[in-house]
Amino acid sequence: QVQMVESGGGLVQAGGSLTLSCAASGRTFNNRGMAWFRQAPVNSREFVARIDWGVANVYYADSVKGRFTISRDNAENSVYLQMNSLKPEDTAVYYCAAQVGFSGTYFSDRTYRYWGQGTQVTVSS
Repeated sequence: QVQMVESGGGLVQAGGSLTLSCAASGRTFNNRGMAWFRQAPVNSREFVARIDWGVANVYYADSVKGRFTISRDNAENSVYLQMNSLKPEDTAVYYCAAQVGFSGTYFSDRTYRYWGQGTQVTVSS
């Protein structure tokens, strides 16, 4: 059974930093893309960042570019999201996701099969 467990969310003031972690178990994703999405109340889930199995290939939503950094540790079957200069509009539940195949649009949630349960990030002004 595949499980993906996020951690590291919390409450932080605007301008602060948080690091989210996501540990996968049940299968390895070393050669698959992994990503972070987020969903704020009354909003649909939106793409945040993705890292290919070849870690040089990373993609970011324009809203987080320059502030967030995605990374992965294939030995640990984990993916991370370093979030700096946080803004109140970054408040959302953050989800990690893992792709199984090799096709699909990197920013579409339909590309990813496995999802974590989500971790809340709240940024106060």
